[in-house]
Amino acid sequence: MRIGELAKRTAVSERSLRYYEQQGLLDADRTPGGHRDYPESAVDRVVHIQELFAAGLTSAKIVQLLPCMRDGDGGPSELATPWLVDELTGERARIDRQVEDLLRAREVLDEVITAASGAPR
Repeated sequence: MRIGELAKRTAVSERSLRYYEQQGLLDADRTPGGHRDYPESAVDRVVHIQELFAAGLTSAKIVQLLPCMRDGDGGPSELATPWLVDELTGERARIDRQVEDLLRAREVLDEVITAASGAPR
């Protein structure tokens, strides 16, 4: 499929898809005319890339993890290793810390709202 169709099917801009390719996250063949030609599996791959970016992973980390994940369901591939478990555990701990920070920020905001509204605590 061409880049425009992949962009439409994944709701990801063509510019982002070219960036993914530049970073080694996504591969495309070329037609004789030089156009990118993506396999059907690229849809799942782009969805996984988006999920990993949304989780706060960098493109450098994602390029390390993608070979260890199946495109169809995001599960571990035969290439998955204990290294992958260690890396993902570290990323999960980072996300947990961010969640804790957000919860503390929400508590402070709630206190400010209560004080500003004149409501008793």
